[in-house]
Amino acid sequence: MISSVSVIGLGKLGSPMAACFAARGFKVVAADVDSKKVDAINAGVPPIHEPGLAELLRESKGNLRATLGVEEAVRETDATFIIVATPSQPGGDFSLRHALSACEAIGRAIREKSAYHLVVLTSTVMPGHTGGEIKDALERASGKRCAADFGLCYNPEFIALGTVIRDFYNPDFLLIGECDKRAGDLLSDVYRRTCKNSPAYARMNFINAEITKLSVNTYITTKISYANMLARLCEHLPEADVNVVTDALGLDTRIGPKYLKGAVSYGGPCFPRDNRAFAALASRVGAFSDLADATDVFNRAQIKYFASVVKEYHANGKPLGILGLTYKPETDVVEEAFGHLLAQELSAQGISVLVYDPEANLSASFQQLPHVQVAHSAADCVSRCETVLIATPWAEFRNLAADVWQGKTIIDCWRSMAHLENHPGMNYVRLGHGGLSSPGKERYVAQGS
Repeated sequence: MISSVSVIGLGKLGSPMAACFAARGFKVVAADVDSKKVDAINAGVPPIHEPGLAELLRESKGNLRATLGVEEAVRETDATFIIVATPSQPGGDFSLRHALSACEAIGRAIREKSAYHLVVLTSTVMPGHTGGEIKDALERASGKRCAADFGLCYNPEFIALGTVIRDFYNPDFLLIGECDKRAGDLLSDVYRRTCKNSPAYARMNFINAEITKLSVNTYITTKISYANMLARLCEHLPEADVNVVTDALGLDTRIGPKYLKGAVSYGGPCFPRDNRAFAALASRVGAFSDLADATDVFNRAQIKYFASVVKEYHANGKPLGILGLTYKPETDVVEEAFGHLLAQELSAQGISVLVYDPEANLSASFQQLPHVQVAHSAADCVSRCETVLIATPWAEFRNLAADVWQGKTIIDCWRSMAHLENHPGMNYVRLGHGGLSSPGKERYVAQGS
């Protein structure tokens, strides 16, 4: 039985996972090359932004410590989770440079151990990499054999930033690619003692697990894009309402309600890159990837479409306001986020933009863009603009007093400000609802053709 785990990588996922294991009674040693993250963990301070992490670190006190030494962490534990970055490469594949470096250090530590050690790769990799380069690096550095002297599992997570702790403790299912039954049994037992629900377990070989990881996210991006296509359709049909349509669609158990919002393009650190990686893999092996390709093209086209829409409503010399630059609420990540990309697009067209987000470091993001300024607060952004677009539905925006919006045009991508719809003295535009002008239709056909 595994009683202690090491976590290699203290980023957006690694830090919460380490705290989650520790709070459930495991002895945890976390390792990272960033001394600031190591020092923060040892001081009980979250090294990254994630709701609930500060409280969890207090709860895990005594069971969690961090170090700069990967080998040290491995020597002191029974199992090691690799949660390092696998950056996207120009062709769509994922780079293994950080993962292989971690494997070499892990292997050196395993060489010194007489006991069986379980290695768990959580970072997303391309199909063929776990049983290929990853396994080879571990065997070469350790001088031992996988499935005989040490275990290896591929165990990617399906959790979202902003809700990492909840999702980790309550997964829909657990995906385990295993070198053999022993390794899979050990990892399954770790999760049975960690999860607060009773998830299904999908256990399989490495290649099937790697394909499954990419397939889940590629399917979700397709579902999001389908809902967005419905929203764009509804915008040009009087009395049509995408909420009504997607709510009904979600009642069909073959479809389900999740990710059927019908709003803006998807973004973040996983969905765009996993979709492109799936297409790159299919292209490389000679399989069709038309659906994944079309989803990516449609998603990118949304930015130019929305730019044309907001320009129609923005007709004066004041800056155009964008509220919400992260890819979703409760995170500080702006990677491929809709609001962030829209601000860049409008700036490139010479339009003055004023932006605000509760968590994102916008000064760093836009310091090279002359037409983008950062507001001090949501109220400051609204007060200095005549037209404001709600790009990310943070609760903070809904809580603004109604008089702040007087005399403004509010373009609500998420229909999250419905309380303003019939309020006198403001022009409330909810996207996904019939009533956008016909030029918008012409613009969209041109962008999507």
